[in-house]
Amino acid sequence: MKGNEFIGHQPENVQWSIDGKKIYFEWNPENEPGNSTYEFQPGIKGNKPVKADPKTILEYDPAQSTFTDQYQIIDGSLTRYDKKTKELTRLYATFENLHSIQRSLTPTLIYFQSGSNLFSYNSGKGSILKLTDFRSGEKPETSKDSSFLMKQQKELFEFVRDQNERTAWRKEQEVSRFYDVTPYYIGKDQIENIQVHPNGKFVSFRLSDYPKEKETQVEHHLSSHGYSYSSPARAKVGAQEPNHRLGLLNIEKDTVYFVDLSKLSDIRKKPAYLNDSLPYEKDRKVVMHSLKFPKTSDQAVCDIRSYDNKDRWIILIDLKTGNYSEMDHQHDEAWIGGPGISSWNTEEGTLGWLNDDQTVYFQSEKTGYSHLYLHNTSKFIKAVQRYAPITSGKWEVHGVKLSNDGKYFYLSANRSHPGNRDFLKLEIETKKITPICVQNGYHDVALSPDEKILAIRYSQSTKPWEIYVAANTINTVKTRITYSTTSSFESYTWKTPEVITFKGSDGVDVYARLYQPEKSSKNKAAVIFVHGAGYLQNAHNYWSNYHREYMFHNLLVDNGFTVLDIDYRASEGYGRDYRTAIYRHMGGRDLQDHLDGKDYLVKMLGIDSNRVGIYGGSYGGFITLMALLTQPGEFPCGAALRSVTDWAHYNHEYTSNILNYPETDPESYRKSSPIYFAENLKGKLLMLHGMVDDNVQFQDVVRLSQRFIELHKENWELAVFPVEAHGFKESYSWYDEYRRIYELFYEELVLKYK
Repeated sequence: MKGNEFIGHQPENVQWSIDGKKIYFEWNPENEPGNSTYEFQPGIKGNKPVKADPKTILEYDPAQSTFTDQYQIIDGSLTRYDKKTKELTRLYATFENLHSIQRSLTPTLIYFQSGSNLFSYNSGKGSILKLTDFRSGEKPETSKDSSFLMKQQKELFEFVRDQNERTAWRKEQEVSRFYDVTPYYIGKDQIENIQVHPNGKFVSFRLSDYPKEKETQVEHHLSSHGYSYSSPARAKVGAQEPNHRLGLLNIEKDTVYFVDLSKLSDIRKKPAYLNDSLPYEKDRKVVMHSLKFPKTSDQAVCDIRSYDNKDRWIILIDLKTGNYSEMDHQHDEAWIGGPGISSWNTEEGTLGWLNDDQTVYFQSEKTGYSHLYLHNTSKFIKAVQRYAPITSGKWEVHGVKLSNDGKYFYLSANRSHPGNRDFLKLEIETKKITPICVQNGYHDVALSPDEKILAIRYSQSTKPWEIYVAANTINTVKTRITYSTTSSFESYTWKTPEVITFKGSDGVDVYARLYQPEKSSKNKAAVIFVHGAGYLQNAHNYWSNYHREYMFHNLLVDNGFTVLDIDYRASEGYGRDYRTAIYRHMGGRDLQDHLDGKDYLVKMLGIDSNRVGIYGGSYGGFITLMALLTQPGEFPCGAALRSVTDWAHYNHEYTSNILNYPETDPESYRKSSPIYFAENLKGKLLMLHGMVDDNVQFQDVVRLSQRFIELHKENWELAVFPVEAHGFKESYSWYDEYRRIYELFYEELVLKYK
């Protein structure tokens, strides 16, 4: 339960150096208090990773790959690195926060933000200009001779008339030697996503008005000063939605205008669950993501999501007028999501321009799986030819990178097997896919700036993450450069779980990891593990995020248990229908997959149907509760870790996608929340929860405990962990937690049958 102290600290966050000669990554091979940056230079025989000098670290920025210099914000200062002379120069520093460097079509001109405004830096002139002047509050009113009193004063007093005349004369004499940006007042809104077109003519921005939400409080009972204290945490799910506006600033005309999104298709359409064919009286609230600019036209493409996450629009905007046309409209009666699309309506997905500045690429689940599409914006191409997929099949694209020459895409995908992450090269013109890294496992690839070498973070089901290098060639051979695992970890022969499929009761193939003991030690008892997060994959061929659970499953198998780890409905990697099968009923189809998994264990592997336990954390804890409370008698025992007990008390972003809003769809919350079924508890239940959990908060398990107390239930226990949040940190907490879980399974599934 010591985690990486026992396994070995694995390398992460792989990057290339600015000159493309070194690989940087975070690593801790000496088991120090934290990670350090290491560097490795490929191509030198016998070379090994060494700790990098922090003062020399300069990471490669793909957005600036075509320029002879690279600008960065380092230690709060604007800097320039000359790739030819290898000199780093500090250019500008201020007390304001500098961020968001953007390149211009002119190599000597860059843009950056200071605070909430945009500036340009001209390296040829050494000058810095302010391009925007966004100010909070309302525009000050100019005094006019409009009120009765002002008119009266002017009529009665020569002094006032003289003063007014002098003031007007002085204003006429004022001459501005330099261009001064006109202030734009944003009122009470927040300004976000400030971007400038590479041609420097247009600035886009988002004005946002966020509703005031009631925060929750997390109580800390252990502290250095001996007093308990509260810390603020997230709000709960609710129907309040922010209001956003997409603004455009024409720098040449010094004018601001807003994009009217009221013409978006179905902007007032109500979702099907409301059973109301009448449209909304007002437009639904939407959020617009960052604009993507071509280099050679005054246009931009933008991904827009409805806040109920039922619709996604990709629009092409004319920056000179603010007018737009819809390129693509995606609708899902459940919720928009999938790899490269994102189930969080405020997170951005795959979207960009090819080098021809006419073709846009993005991802869509139109075929039921997330694939890559092209849309040609040219008016000279027939509409039916503009929109076309360039990948297809019962697999999904998980990552996309356009090659330097614009002729290829490099893809991360699960094409060879749902439980793999392949690295592929896709020729855009022919749609030909070339396999680069397709061995079982996960290939997390960082391409060198010249695209000749791959830095690969790679793992397999029994092999934790390590760094490899390889040539960018078909079916390349990897060379390992890090060795992270400890001798203690390697002294044990870790079991390779078999990735199997069984049929769900609806005929759909369900993937799972199966751990089986030797026949001689098999005890006819089994444990089903339920992974967390809902939309996550764990029945795969690479090192699991649930590595402690993986090692615990090895322990269970050593003691005769069979273990089944199911990628139940809503898990990642299996397409749209799989992803959304829990819409409006969590603990429905996903729980049924676990009942079908139990059926598989009994019928195919000879497990005693009375001796199957279930456990999991977070969403897995929730499913465990639903199993014991909505299907009493199916599982004699279960362990629910950091589990949601009532979805009305969870966060907005995750919950509203699946169950809509409590105010509009209360029945979905009622049938999906374990607390409403507390009276059905029959099997032995162990609940375990961190008291400072700011995700699934301690209140969840407290409320369910009170229900059990009031219902006079006796076969349940609660173990609390005073210093732990959602993801435990301390090894002693992990040990205590899993000791209790093991004892539960041993006592209820083994000892009772001896």
